[in-house]
Amino acid sequence: MSNPHHSADHDAHAAPAPGAFKKIASIAVLLGLPLLLIGSLVGHYKSEVGGQMPSDMSEEAVAARIQKVGRFQLGAASREPKTGEQVYQAQCTTCHAAGLVGAPKFGDAAAWAPRIATGYDALLNSALKGKGNMSPQGGGAFADFEVGRGLVYMANAAGAKFDEPKAPESAEAAAPAAAASEAK
Repeated sequence: MSNPHHSADHDAHAAPAPGAFKKIASIAVLLGLPLLLIGSLVGHYKSEVGGQMPSDMSEEAVAARIQKVGRFQLGAASREPKTGEQVYQAQCTTCHAAGLVGAPKFGDAAAWAPRIATGYDALLNSALKGKGNMSPQGGGAFADFEVGRGLVYMANAAGAKFDEPKAPESAEAAAPAAAASEAK
């Protein structure tokens, strides 16, 4: 009888396959490559920084190194007050030039006449607090008196004879003027 297991076949199974060595080498390279890359980056960083921590670790020096890039300070605006025309061009022209969503067109005396008849204070109140489709303009990009200037510019172009509001002398003067316009 013959032995079904030949020694030559048995030796072939015991030795690693020719592709196994390639797989092991590929895994070693794929794992070693990131380690080499990280090591070279650390070495480069150390050579750039000098390999040392900053020598001045005082509280002032640390605070100077980690200070904020920008600073924001609330306070009074230091810009020139805008004229009525400037406010109109920046804020009002979108709706009032074309008469969008029921806004009276700039210079249209017939559309402005009933509004002008209510008086400046009523118109200013509507502008600051909003009315109909117009959103409130108070507290936005312009001071209340600047919104008033824009209102006077538009109303006077339609036939009103309103005086342009003057800029308040100081922040203290602006508060009573705003409170008076809200009370009316």
